Amino acid sequence: MDFAKAKEWILSSKRLIVFTGAGVSVESGIPPFTGVGGLWTQYDPKFIELDYFYNNPENSWKEIYKIFYQFMDKAKPNFAHKEIGRLYKEGIVKSVITQNIDNLHQEGGVDKVIEFHGTTKTLVCPKCNKQLKADKNILSSIPPKCTSCGSILKPNFVFYGEQINPEIHNKAFDEIVRADVILIIGTSGQVMPANSLPYLAKQENKDIKIIEVNPKKSTFTDAIVDLYFPVKATEFFEKIK
Repeated sequence: MDFAKAKEWILSSKRLIVFTGAGVSVESGIPPFTGVGGLWTQYDPKFIELDYFYNNPENSWKEIYKIFYQFMDKAKPNFAHKEIGRLYKEGIVKSVITQNIDNLHQEGGVDKVIEFHGTTKTLVCPKCNKQLKADKNILSSIPPKCTSCGSILKPNFVFYGEQINPEIHNKAFDEIVRADVILIIGTSGQVMPANSLPYLAKQENKDIKIIEVNPKKSTFTDAIVDLYFPVKATEFFEKIK
């Protein structure tokens, strides 16, 4: 594994974009949704299916609160998040596009984060579209209700059966296709349409350099990746620091 070359590409890049999935947060104690030990091996994901939520909001919110606001909220940025934050502050990383909803990139020091699948940190009213911070006050009663119209609020992340916000999709596309180096971390490359972004970047720029960090190969590895590191995210950043 050529860590020296990866470091050279990263430090000499003009426009480095980091693209992350669940794997970057595993070392913060947040399990992935799928695969061995994934959340969906322990829970039936129907509670975040859009139709189920609208038909059974109270039942849905019991699981949502337990998993996303009692368990995941305790997670802290790990060394990988912090190193990405350091590289951002140094002007090397230009932005992060993440499939994660945990806010750990922001807590790790990155201001420019495109949250492709939304965030747990805000709630949205399906009726009047008001957005509210998911703080202790609003979550003191479950299900939480809109302070304007009294409707049951929905976490501001993408549920199964829900479309990606077109504005976010376009923003992520515009960002990634201008990269000269993409650092892909901890994503299987199986979730659509997020998985299309690195491919589109490669189509736009044949000379783009793509580095992947993932203990297991993804759909990207043998297709578009130039340097592959089958290690955990924290180990990669320890090696290139």
